Amino acid sequence: MTEAKKPRGFWKPGQSGNPAGRKPGTGEVAKIRASISKRVPELLEAMMAKALEGDVGAARLLLERAVAPLKAIEQTQALSLPDGTLTDQGRAVLASVAAGQLAPSQGAALLGAIGTLARVANIDDLAKRIEKLEGGKSGKSSITG
Repeated sequence: MTEAKKPRGFWKPGQSGNPAGRKPGTGEVAKIRASISKRVPELLEAMMAKALEGDVGAARLLLERAVAPLKAIEQTQALSLPDGTLTDQGRAVLASVAAGQLAPSQGAALLGAIGTLARVANIDDLAKRIEKLEGGKSGKSSITG
């Protein structure tokens, strides 16, 4: 005596009860924005007056909204790395940072790149080893580069 389950709603999945949706500008947030937008010049004048009177918060808000923030830009720096191992290259980067020739963030980025290169080199080495092992058993390689 099992009862058939009744459908939860009238609408099928993917079908909307209001296909046109809510009209833009009819929500509460839109109404608030519309009422504020009518008074923007007055608000700006009041904020400017407070900033000129010495209100640091008002001045900061105006500057943050009106003037794009300055971003630090690091100058590019030429660096020659030794032809030795990746460890030698990492030590050269650290020495350059310690000597003040490279910014610490540039050194960190270079060390990260060297670390990534080390992982890629390990993968290449493993692929060659596997190819050699499989090539000896079946006579042909199953790894293609």
